[in-house]
Amino acid sequence: MNISLQRLLEFAGNHWMLSSGFLIVAVLLIQDLIESMFRKHKVVSPTMAVTLMNDDSTVVVDVREPSEYAEGHIENSRQIPLDKIEERIYDLESNKNVPIIVTCQSGTRSPLACRKLTGLGFTQVYELLGGMQAWEDHKLPITRKRSKK
Repeated sequence: MNISLQRLLEFAGNHWMLSSGFLIVAVLLIQDLIESMFRKHKVVSPTMAVTLMNDDSTVVVDVREPSEYAEGHIENSRQIPLDKIEERIYDLESNKNVPIIVTCQSGTRSPLACRKLTGLGFTQVYELLGGMQAWEDHKLPITRKRSKK
């Protein structure tokens, strides 16, 4: 066996927690890379989302729960909880070919909503990177008015 490989195995055996952590991080990074290569929707920053929203046809879909939405949301956004996307698709049916920006609280639910929307035939789906937390971090306006139905 090659000496450097033998030393690497010895290091891994002596520092198994460090080696395990490294392996887990490497697998997660590779998984993220592969997922981003095959993703059918785009990811946009809050400032790029504002640029898209300057086009009056752009629709913002907030997939948070009603209580989260009531605490503050992007003006004129449509609140459709993640678990209700399929049954409330009729709310978005006329927007299949216009930009749709999907947001949640921190960016963990919106990727799943984006996958659902692209799977249902929507062609211009954008995920708001970092969700409403990033939106607020950029000091962009929020409102507490009721959503458009």
